[in-house]
Amino acid sequence: MLESPGPTERREPAITRQHVTPEPIDANEPWMRGLHADTGYLLYRLGLRSGQLFNAFLQESGLRLRHYAVLRFLATTEGALQRELSARLGYDPSAIVGLVDDLEKLGFAERRPAPDDRRSRIVVLTEDGRSFLRDTDEAGLRVTNELLGPLDAAEREALHALLLRIAEDGLN
Repeated sequence: MLESPGPTERREPAITRQHVTPEPIDANEPWMRGLHADTGYLLYRLGLRSGQLFNAFLQESGLRLRHYAVLRFLATTEGALQRELSARLGYDPSAIVGLVDDLEKLGFAERRPAPDDRRSRIVVLTEDGRSFLRDTDEAGLRVTNELLGPLDAAEREALHALLLRIAEDGLN
């Protein structure tokens, strides 16, 4: 029969968690060359990195990149139905409800009766939401500059134009 430790005895866990700093990735390793030859994978990884950087900035406000996308969309309209936000941004309708709830709690957006159908509600950006977006413009620029640091101005412009062309065709 196994004895349990007494009140003063302390057992060390069999497995301890240690914070391990990952080694830098050598881009010349064969497995990395294969991944770096895949444009889709590179876009995926850069998208993840961009989101991580921007979310780190937004973390202070309690928002995430998805909230920011809703606010940016609302800044271009006089208001939008939640189903329109869902369709335009590519988010699940149930996710939009939660995102708008969060933005309302912060005073960045509000639901109002739709002018052409009083039974429907549109989501509109508030003045506090506009102010928040102005404040985040600099952070967005810092994230972009960090990601695109190796490129000169002409290369950045060309990359943006190409990505825009792909997005206009592939995200519609």
